[in-house]
Amino acid sequence: METDLSANKNLAQLAVLLINEKLTLAVAESCTSGLIQNVLSQAEEAMAFYQGGITAYNAGQKTTHLHVNPIAADACNSVSKEIAEKMAIAVAGKFSAEVGLSITGYAMPVPDENILNCYAYIAVSKKGQMILSKRIKGDVKKSLPQNQLIYAVKAIDELLKIMKKRP
Repeated sequence: METDLSANKNLAQLAVLLINEKLTLAVAESCTSGLIQNVLSQAEEAMAFYQGGITAYNAGQKTTHLHVNPIAADACNSVSKEIAEKMAIAVAGKFSAEVGLSITGYAMPVPDENILNCYAYIAVSKKGQMILSKRIKGDVKKSLPQNQLIYAVKAIDELLKIMKKRP
Protein backbone atom coordinates (compact mmCIF):
# COMPACT_ATOMS: atom_id res chain seq x y z
CA MET A 1 0.00 0.00 0.00
CA GLU A 2 1.22 3.43 -0.90
CA THR A 3 2.31 5.36 2.20
CA ASP A 4 2.72 8.81 0.63
CA LEU A 5 -0.89 9.65 -0.07
CA SER A 6 -0.09 13.04 -1.55
CA ALA A 7 1.65 11.16 -4.39
CA ASN A 8 -1.35 8.85 -4.88
CA LYS A 9 -2.40 8.79 -8.55
CA ASN A 10 -6.06 8.48 -7.56
CA LEU A 11 -5.77 11.70 -5.56
CA ALA A 12 -4.47 13.51 -8.64
CA GLN A 13 -7.25 12.03 -10.80
CA LEU A 14 -9.86 12.99 -8.21
CA ALA A 15 -8.60 16.57 -8.12
CA VAL A 16 -8.76 16.87 -11.92
CA LEU A 17 -12.22 15.31 -12.05
CA LEU A 18 -13.66 17.61 -9.38
CA ILE A 19 -12.08 20.71 -10.93
CA ASN A 20 -13.28 19.80 -14.44
CA GLU A 21 -16.80 19.11 -13.16
CA LYS A 22 -16.73 22.34 -11.12
CA LEU A 23 -17.54 20.43 -7.95
CA THR A 24 -16.27 21.16 -4.47
CA LEU A 25 -15.68 18.67 -1.66
CA ALA A 26 -15.98 18.71 2.12
CA VAL A 27 -15.01 15.89 4.48
CA ALA A 28 -16.30 14.67 7.86
CA GLU A 29 -13.96 12.28 9.63
CA SER A 30 -13.97 10.29 12.81
CA CYS A 31 -11.67 7.24 12.86
CA THR A 32 -9.14 8.75 10.43
CA SER A 33 -8.92 11.83 12.64
CA GLY A 34 -8.20 14.38 9.89
CA LEU A 35 -5.89 12.28 7.72
CA ILE A 36 -8.14 12.49 4.65
CA GLN A 37 -8.42 16.26 5.05
CA ASN A 38 -4.66 16.54 5.33
CA VAL A 39 -4.15 14.51 2.17
CA LEU A 40 -6.72 16.47 0.16
CA SER A 41 -5.07 19.73 1.16
CA GLN A 42 -1.86 18.50 -0.46
CA ALA A 43 -3.45 17.78 -3.85
CA GLU A 44 -2.37 20.01 -6.69
CA GLU A 45 -4.82 22.92 -6.99
CA ALA A 46 -6.62 21.83 -3.79
CA MET A 47 -8.05 25.33 -3.36
CA ALA A 48 -10.01 24.85 -6.59
CA PHE A 49 -12.08 21.95 -5.18
CA TYR A 50 -11.45 21.34 -1.47
CA GLN A 51 -13.66 23.36 0.86
CA GLY A 52 -12.45 21.90 4.16
CA GLY A 53 -13.71 19.49 6.73
CA ILE A 54 -14.39 18.56 10.29
CA THR A 55 -13.06 15.88 12.59
CA ALA A 56 -15.82 14.76 14.93
CA TYR A 57 -14.34 11.95 16.96
CA ASN A 58 -17.21 11.23 19.36
CA ALA A 59 -21.01 11.17 19.42
CA GLY A 60 -21.26 14.54 21.14
CA GLN A 61 -19.28 16.30 18.43
CA LYS A 62 -21.12 14.46 15.64
CA THR A 63 -24.41 15.57 17.18
CA THR A 64 -23.29 19.17 17.71
CA HIS A 65 -21.55 19.81 14.42
CA LEU A 66 -23.09 17.32 11.97
CA HIS A 67 -26.63 17.09 13.35
CA VAL A 68 -26.41 13.35 13.96
CA ASN A 69 -29.34 12.10 16.03
CA PRO A 70 -27.93 11.60 19.56
CA ILE A 71 -30.12 8.59 20.31
CA ALA A 72 -29.06 6.87 17.08
CA ALA A 73 -25.42 7.76 17.77
CA ASP A 74 -25.53 6.36 21.31
CA ALA A 75 -27.14 3.14 20.10
CA CYS A 76 -24.19 2.28 17.83
CA ASN A 77 -21.30 4.29 19.32
CA SER A 78 -21.67 6.59 16.27
CA VAL A 79 -20.54 3.83 13.91
CA SER A 80 -23.10 2.84 11.28
CA LYS A 81 -24.02 3.28 7.66
CA GLU A 82 -26.77 5.72 8.66
CA ILE A 83 -24.42 7.83 10.77
CA ALA A 84 -21.89 8.01 7.90
CA GLU A 85 -24.65 9.07 5.51
CA LYS A 86 -25.85 11.82 7.82
CA MET A 87 -22.26 13.03 8.25
CA ALA A 88 -21.67 13.21 4.48
CA ILE A 89 -24.80 15.23 3.80
CA ALA A 90 -24.26 17.53 6.80
CA VAL A 91 -20.61 18.31 6.06
CA ALA A 92 -21.41 19.19 2.45
CA GLY A 93 -24.07 21.61 3.63
CA LYS A 94 -21.91 23.09 6.38
CA PHE A 95 -19.07 23.83 3.94
CA SER A 96 -21.26 24.78 0.94
CA ALA A 97 -19.83 21.91 -1.10
CA GLU A 98 -21.56 19.86 -3.77
CA VAL A 99 -19.87 16.66 -2.58
CA GLY A 100 -19.57 15.36 0.98
CA LEU A 101 -17.32 12.47 2.04
CA SER A 102 -17.53 10.93 5.50
CA ILE A 103 -15.97 8.12 7.48
CA THR A 104 -16.75 6.68 10.90
CA GLY A 105 -15.54 3.42 12.36
CA TYR A 106 -12.97 1.52 14.35
CA ALA A 107 -9.30 1.63 13.35
CA MET A 108 -8.48 -0.73 16.23
CA PRO A 109 -10.46 -3.46 18.00
CA VAL A 110 -12.28 -2.42 21.18
CA PRO A 111 -12.61 -5.70 23.08
CA ASP A 112 -14.41 -4.06 26.05
CA GLU A 113 -17.23 -3.19 23.64
CA ASN A 114 -17.03 -6.53 21.80
CA ILE A 115 -15.58 -4.82 18.70
CA LEU A 116 -13.11 -7.46 17.54
CA ASN A 117 -12.56 -6.29 13.96
CA CYS A 118 -11.43 -3.08 12.29
CA TYR A 119 -14.01 -1.55 9.99
CA ALA A 120 -15.49 1.76 8.98
CA TYR A 121 -18.41 3.13 7.04
CA ILE A 122 -17.82 5.63 4.29
CA ALA A 123 -20.48 7.68 2.59
CA VAL A 124 -20.53 10.12 -0.30
CA SER A 125 -23.26 12.63 -1.01
CA LYS A 126 -23.56 14.70 -4.16
CA LYS A 127 -25.90 17.68 -4.29
CA GLY A 128 -27.76 16.40 -1.24
CA GLN A 129 -28.24 12.83 -2.48
CA MET A 130 -26.41 9.72 -1.27
CA ILE A 131 -24.38 8.19 -4.09
CA LEU A 132 -22.25 5.78 -2.04
CA SER A 133 -22.56 4.16 1.35
CA LYS A 134 -20.49 1.13 2.26
CA ARG A 135 -18.51 -0.69 4.90
CA ILE A 136 -14.76 -0.98 4.43
CA LYS A 137 -12.37 -3.24 6.30
CA GLY A 138 -9.18 -2.61 8.18
CA ASP A 139 -6.76 -5.22 9.49
CA VAL A 140 -6.68 -6.28 13.16
CA LYS A 141 -3.00 -7.14 12.78
CA LYS A 142 -2.14 -3.54 11.82
CA SER A 143 -1.55 -0.59 14.11
CA LEU A 144 -3.94 2.32 14.53
CA PRO A 145 -1.97 4.60 12.15
CA GLN A 146 -1.71 1.80 9.58
CA ASN A 147 -5.47 1.24 9.63
CA GLN A 148 -6.11 4.98 9.40
CA LEU A 149 -3.92 5.01 6.29
CA ILE A 150 -5.75 1.98 4.85
CA TYR A 151 -9.07 3.77 5.39
CA ALA A 152 -7.85 7.04 3.88
CA VAL A 153 -6.62 5.28 0.75
CA LYS A 154 -9.85 3.29 0.42
CA ALA A 155 -12.01 6.39 0.96
CA ILE A 156 -10.20 8.37 -1.74
CA ASP A 157 -10.26 5.39 -4.11
CA GLU A 158 -14.00 4.79 -3.55
CA LEU A 159 -14.74 8.50 -3.98
CA LEU A 160 -12.89 8.54 -7.29
CA LYS A 161 -14.69 5.39 -8.51
CA ILE A 162 -18.16 6.69 -7.71
CA MET A 163 -17.44 10.15 -9.12
CA LYS A 164 -16.29 8.59 -12.42
CA LYS A 165 -19.58 6.66 -12.65
CA ARG A 166 -21.95 9.51 -11.79
CA PRO A 167 -22.77 12.32 -14.18
